[in-house]
Order: sequence, then C-alpha cells, then structure tokens
Amino acid sequence: MSLDTPRAETRLERLTAHEAVQRLEHERNSRLTQLRAIAEAGPDAEEQVMSAQKDTIRRVLAQVEAAFARVQDGSYGLCHDCAKPIPVERLEILPYTKFCVPCQRDNA
Repeated sequence: MSLDTPRAETRLERLTAHEAVQRLEHERNSRLTQLRAIAEAGPDAEEQVMSAQKDTIRRVLAQVEAAFARVQDGSYGLCHDCAKPIPVERLEILPYTKFCVPCQRDNA
C-alpha cells in the first residue's frame, strides 16, 4: 500500500486532535533539541553546515507550528490543495504536512 492511497480498513480517516497534537509536540521538541545541540556545538563546528542545519530545522519548526494552528481551526489533516483527507499513514510519518502525496508531487 502506498501513502497516496487511502486505507479502506476500520482505521479512522483522520487523526484525532489529541493524536495530532501529540505528534506535533514530539516534532517540535525534536527540532528544539536539535537547535540546542547545534548551539552547544560552539564555534569549532563547521559554520556553513551548522547554518544550513539551523535553517532546515527552523523551516520544519515553522511547519509544525502552522500544523498546530490547523488543529485549532479544524483544517488539520485536509490537503491544502485538493481539500481531501490526507491519509493517516502519511500524517503518522509527517504530522506537519499540509499536502497529500499527489499534491505534494505537483508542488515539488
């Protein structure tokens, strides 16, 4: 089964708000821990590599924060482009995504 094909089993079509918040909190905490570790690496670390990592982590952190807002407004789990439900399996892997796989491919 691929991530762009919704599962037709007894599993709910969407994560509950509680499940989504738990996954998003984990993602946020992971990114904040990464940023702290980079900060603690100090001036001896390769500056360009560290800068690129910080930028990536901050970008993902912003996506996580935006996903929290979608949980609050009820749009979490719906594709930003086609408005169809994002398969639960995709949200379990990438809880802050705002696109289903086909729309993500189109936006890439």
